[in-house]
Amino acid sequence: MGIRIKVDEDLPSDIAAMLRAAGHDAVSVVEQGLTGTADEALWPIVQRETRCLFTADKGFADIRIRPPGSHSGVVLFRLPFESRAGYIRLAQFFVRQFDLNETRGAIIVVSPDEIRIHRGE
Repeated sequence: MGIRIKVDEDLPSDIAAMLRAAGHDAVSVVEQGLTGTADEALWPIVQRETRCLFTADKGFADIRIRPPGSHSGVVLFRLPFESRAGYIRLAQFFVRQFDLNETRGAIIVVSPDEIRIHRGE
């Protein structure tokens, strides 16, 4: 069963298409015409839509501001050298390795070397 995901504008929109092909309800900030929306305005939209946010913006994964368990989930993608192709490969790796149903309420940091999961208590 698929989950609801929003792909932030700092990641390629191709990731949303890949997620839809895998059976998820995925949209991108770009596809929704929300490009340039401030983080403080985007976050309530993501939560109202009950979507997990896929992003490369570290600010969304700050557990002091958005504690695990208080939202629909954040997946933060981290690369040592940012590139469109690198983010697509990293997202593909994550989708193959992780049950996306487990993203709800979690902050998950995905890098080429590991997947770190922070959950509420």
